[in-house]
Amino acid sequence: MEIKPIEVIKGKPVPLFHDNIDTDQIIPKVHLKRVTKTGFGPFLFDEWRYLDDGSDNPDFTLNQPQYKDASILITGDNFGCGSSREHAAWALKDYGFKVIIAESYSDIFYMNCTKNALLPIRLPKAARTYLATFDEITIDLPNQVVKSPEQTFEFEIDETWKNKLVNGLDDIAITLQYESLIENYEKNN
Repeated sequence: MEIKPIEVIKGKPVPLFHDNIDTDQIIPKVHLKRVTKTGFGPFLFDEWRYLDDGSDNPDFTLNQPQYKDASILITGDNFGCGSSREHAAWALKDYGFKVIIAESYSDIFYMNCTKNALLPIRLPKAARTYLATFDEITIDLPNQVVKSPEQTFEFEIDETWKNKLVNGLDDIAITLQYESLIENYEKNN
């Protein structure tokens, strides 16, 4: 997946207010056979999205017409707990999510999101409940705010991750910024 800079994201939020959604619920292990980072979107929340016959579960939030093309997932506490599989971030990104807003995250899942240009934001329940009522909200990463048409909420993010996301950098791109120094070192050692 190409890392694109993130500055301002406008999108439709979709609420999935469950706590402790683990990585096996995000992307069940039976779908981890791919060797690329793409193609996992159809399996996102597989056991909740589909009925036993493979048809869409009409009761699941993501299958409801008003949430079609949602790009911001608003969810509960401890999102992404469980195993350390990076596939969970890949599935969310491949489905079309650009931002996740939760109370908290598993540390490894949080890092997997940032490494894949999927912006994880922490906000308290009252803010998340309020933001989920709008058809569109705006995330301004440089200013670290989430805006509804009526209210603005500030969020925290580590400056290192913010820099990487705003500039569209991954670890390889950062290393390549020092390419001439690396080449010089290799020539002299």
